[in-house]
Amino acid sequence: MEGILPLYKPKGLTSHDCVFKVRKIFKTKKVGHTGTLDPEVTGVLPICIGRATKIAEYITDAGKAYEGEVTIGYSTTTEDATGEIVEEKDLTRSFSKEEIVSILDSFKGTIQQTPPMYSAVKVKGKKLYEYARAGIEVERPTRNVTIYDIELLDDRQMFEGKNISFRFRVKCSKGTYIRTLAVMIGEALGYPAHMSDLIRTESASFHLQDCVTFEQLEELKNQERLSEVLLPLENGLSHLPKFEISDKVAEKVKNGAVLEKPIADMFQSEEPFVLIWNGLALAIYQVHPTKPEYIKPVKVLRNE
Repeated sequence: MEGILPLYKPKGLTSHDCVFKVRKIFKTKKVGHTGTLDPEVTGVLPICIGRATKIAEYITDAGKAYEGEVTIGYSTTTEDATGEIVEEKDLTRSFSKEEIVSILDSFKGTIQQTPPMYSAVKVKGKKLYEYARAGIEVERPTRNVTIYDIELLDDRQMFEGKNISFRFRVKCSKGTYIRTLAVMIGEALGYPAHMSDLIRTESASFHLQDCVTFEQLEELKNQERLSEVLLPLENGLSHLPKFEISDKVAEKVKNGAVLEKPIADMFQSEEPFVLIWNGLALAIYQVHPTKPEYIKPVKVLRNE
């Protein structure tokens, strides 16, 4: 059995827990997830099964979309609702909808983020959360991420009270920490803040409405209909450029051959692209790094 399972990740499970459960349900060891979701976060977690595990990294690298809630008034150790309170500050003023929309708009584009201490980012071979649990503070790498779009999901004209919370929708690049974004929104408003809720609504071409729950999977397993929920691995490559090839070229591609660039100006960037034969993704290629007139395989997906 092979394909991509658009799983709805429930609260309380790690991404690895989900992989473990899927292995048991599908009775196969060749299973991999496509990007870590914190235990408290729900939503879209594409799981690759069988041959589809070869393309997991391309789904991980694609854009994501989330719906979250930021609470202004106090910050936490983990930057979400599970952590201990670090700083608390009652709101002494109200905010208009226009002010909040303006702050959210200011984050569109490329921004710099420093990953939270309670995260899986590795420093000197250890995950940051391992240092955090040991009470050790280490220097964290700052990185650039892209916010493609962000919008307020609240119709109130004024926001007031000791603490205020509001929901927002964001489309972003790989590596964006929404927890950290919530903290940054609070800082821009002049108050400590944290992310109080989060759901991932999109990952690459997979959407919330496409997802199946573990309860549904158990039901399908009992009916011997599990294969019905698996999507072709091609779905996980829909965001990459495609190029149709002939039968003759297909034989070479299956063997991982370096090929002359089909059309001189077709592939100018270093971005990988997919070679398609009879509707099937045979391989992922890229322009040769030292011989720009050629293309070379990054990964052969089908060789039969």
